[in-house]
Amino acid sequence: MLEPRKEKYRKQFRGRMKGKSVRGSTLNFGDYGLKSLGRGWLTTRQIEAARKAITHQTKRQGKVWIRVFPDKPVTKKPAGVRMGSGKGAVDHHVAVVTPGRIIFELAGVDEAIASEAIKRAGAKIPFKTKFVKKE
Repeated sequence: MLEPRKEKYRKQFRGRMKGKSVRGSTLNFGDYGLKSLGRGWLTTRQIEAARKAITHQTKRQGKVWIRVFPDKPVTKKPAGVRMGSGKGAVDHHVAVVTPGRIIFELAGVDEAIASEAIKRAGAKIPFKTKFVKKE
């Protein structure tokens, strides 16, 4: 699964997800893409599930680009531990996604296959998405 090789700081604040995505909001590599309409955290498992859905649907033809990377650590305390006594250990990593962000790009397949593959990938993602294509 995706995770950073090394980090400058081990733990981060949760932060706020205000505004729209300006960077990463246009198709740069492929002909078709999956664009987010909502905002949220994408876990490594969700990204991998969506990627698998695309490769399965396209029968491993064409090329897939993953345009998000989970670089934000999320901490979690073990079950049954009392409140207080500091922040928990890093549990997993997430990618912060705001509206307008391109999550996946796809090239080398026809539009009908690409549309179906991207829609199936969108079903694995916890917020609304839409299928986009290059003009």
